[in-house]
Amino acid sequence: MTVTRDPVCAMIVDPDAGKPHCDHDGEAYHFCAAGCRDKFMADPKTYMTAGDPVSGATVVRATAEHVVSHAGARYFFETPETKATFEAAPEDYAAPVTAPAGVKYTCPMDPEIITDYPADCPICGMALEPMMPSLDDGPNPELVDFRQRLWLGAPLALVVFVLEMGSHLGLPFADWLGPAHQWLQLALTLPVVAWIGAPVFRRGWSSIRTGNFNMWTLIAIGVGAAFAYSVLATIAPALFPPELRDHHGRAPVYFEAAAVITILVLVGQVMELSARERTGDAIRALLSLAPKTARRITDAGETDVPLDEVRTGDRLRVRPGEAVPVDGIVTEGASSMDEALLTGEPMPVPKSVGDAVTGGAVNTTGSIIMRAEAVGADTMLSRIVAMVTAAQRSRAPIQSLADRVAQVFVPTVIAIAVLSFLVWLALGPQPPLTYAIVAAVSVLIIACPCALGLATPMSIMVATGRGAQSGVLIRDAEALERLARVDTLIVDKTGTLTEGRPTLATIETVGAATSEDVLALAAALEAGSEHPVGTAITDAFSGTPAPVGAFEAITGKGVRGTVQGHAVAFGNEAMMAEAGAMIGDLAAAADAAQARGETAMFLSRDGGLVAMISVVDAVKHTAHAALAALQSDDLRIVMATGDSARTAGVVAARLGLPEVHAGLSPDGKAALIAELQRQGRTVAMAGDGVNDAPALAVADVGIAMGAGSDVAIESAGITLVKGDLTALVRARHLARATMRNIRQNLFFAFVYNAAGVPIAAGILFPVFGVLLSPIFAAAAMSLSSVSVIGNALRLRKAKIG
Repeated sequence: MTVTRDPVCAMIVDPDAGKPHCDHDGEAYHFCAAGCRDKFMADPKTYMTAGDPVSGATVVRATAEHVVSHAGARYFFETPETKATFEAAPEDYAAPVTAPAGVKYTCPMDPEIITDYPADCPICGMALEPMMPSLDDGPNPELVDFRQRLWLGAPLALVVFVLEMGSHLGLPFADWLGPAHQWLQLALTLPVVAWIGAPVFRRGWSSIRTGNFNMWTLIAIGVGAAFAYSVLATIAPALFPPELRDHHGRAPVYFEAAAVITILVLVGQVMELSARERTGDAIRALLSLAPKTARRITDAGETDVPLDEVRTGDRLRVRPGEAVPVDGIVTEGASSMDEALLTGEPMPVPKSVGDAVTGGAVNTTGSIIMRAEAVGADTMLSRIVAMVTAAQRSRAPIQSLADRVAQVFVPTVIAIAVLSFLVWLALGPQPPLTYAIVAAVSVLIIACPCALGLATPMSIMVATGRGAQSGVLIRDAEALERLARVDTLIVDKTGTLTEGRPTLATIETVGAATSEDVLALAAALEAGSEHPVGTAITDAFSGTPAPVGAFEAITGKGVRGTVQGHAVAFGNEAMMAEAGAMIGDLAAAADAAQARGETAMFLSRDGGLVAMISVVDAVKHTAHAALAALQSDDLRIVMATGDSARTAGVVAARLGLPEVHAGLSPDGKAALIAELQRQGRTVAMAGDGVNDAPALAVADVGIAMGAGSDVAIESAGITLVKGDLTALVRARHLARATMRNIRQNLFFAFVYNAAGVPIAAGILFPVFGVLLSPIFAAAAMSLSSVSVIGNALRLRKAKIG
């Protein structure tokens, strides 16, 4: 039967298994996944044939019988001879390793390793992965390679195992086959160790050569020692003492240990790589939100264009059921948007003219026309994906514990293996050499630190993906760890506890000034402002703002400038004091406004008080429940705002917050956080404005509202996509669940090694007569990694909201 391969990833495919397929030029092509089929259909010529790098002959990729994966690339061969020639010296025939333009590769466990091409990590030996995932990525080449090696090697290892263990099952193969028994095991084990297990020895040798000892160091030494000893025992049994040989003159061999250990290592790697692919499900789900095309409106009509051709300012139509292609503003129509995968909130959000829409949100009802405001890497969806991938590669401080252990762990294990060998050789029962080899190899295999290395990164990868699906963006693992330890939360008022969209409430004037005059002067000063109060003033003014000269914004106080030849200032009492205006005539009106929960501002012209203007900002309807949930979690919550004490007090009373610090400048908020930290508190700060950036940076954990300013988001470790404090409750629960999960993983890893190494060394033998087989040691080693992976994946289903 002719081999049928996926022409993209070279994986063997059963044509009758219902996998994706397509026809091209009269030929049927079968694929292991839809991603491979899509890549083939986009550029079939690239994947139809390949050149044999040794002979230069043309090989049909879909029916090639001889394939080798090397440095992340696949090579196809005309004959087994050219394949063997390549494998003997791949560097002589392999093409220079290249990657798509701009693609960087990094190690999921050692993110400091970054290259322009796929390779093995020089520290841990794992295959490097693209830093930025893509829906166009096919199956993981390393996973495909390891699976194929496993399928080919497992039957050979099984036969070797049966041949060696047959006597225990009533099948004395050793007596039946005579001298051919060990030679047959050698013939079957050689391809398993030399070819199937080639990645093990390549990575093991690399670790020894560079001094970066890791799991591959121990496996390579253990398997290599067992195989080399067995080969020598088969070829020259006379070299061994008579008491070691059986009645046929044969010395014992451990081919079954070398073969089965190699296969068990591959089983563990396949399970680990498969689990790591599942940790990327959240990112792939986010990437899939963006449509492939957008419907652009021009003077010539409407046409569907590829998403990468959309430019800022383009007018786009979004029909019911379609995903919003990029970030923008609704210019016509009204609808509701399902933003669940972006914000974690299940209820559709109403959108009408002037409202912002986010790329990836699904238009549920009406048709809208929008203006593109952010495209490509600048969209919220792209920024979310970038932040999540960066967070998955980051290291939590708790990882340093595992790192310190790993630095001395491998050399210590090698020393214990050598000591075990010598002790058994000197004191063990007959034949001592057999016991010594079994003990030393078992120690090397069972102590592989893969579980220790996976304990933290796997949990972080799963948690950051889970957070992204719940509307919580985590900048790095350190922020997540610190959030779990936070005991004090500082919250800004405007935009955090309130909607951040204040509206004009009252205008009280002095003298002959009219409300229209006052509003015109204030709107002129606030025309270029992004502050919520300024937006409320300009929204209430229906005319064209007058030009302003000598404009100046005083952080925490207000704005001033020259309007129509007059020196005008608009802001709080401190601003009026700088302008030389007395607020006595309007103090009572300001007090009344503040008692209603409104923010009172004053306007002066040429040093004289003109008016008091108040705006009102509604409290978010979810704020009270979110704060109550956080308080029930033993979190001390403090409101810190630049607003007046009266206004802040009213809002705090509504929300049940007993501790309020009002009238604070940006530096004042930062100073408050520093003081709490000096008292031994671990402080988080939640805010959304430019003036919150200093405090967000000073806090142990900065929490930015997703609807806030870019500078606030850049200063924060956690971003709540929707800007809703209920997401902070989810973030807090996720952080605690993650740290609990990491501690469990580290416990599994440490306890496993603490118990496994002494047992493998033979501590139970004097009492129970039990010496652990290297095969069982390999199975236990793989099981430890599986337990860590399985425990980390539980975070995907953890209840956090």
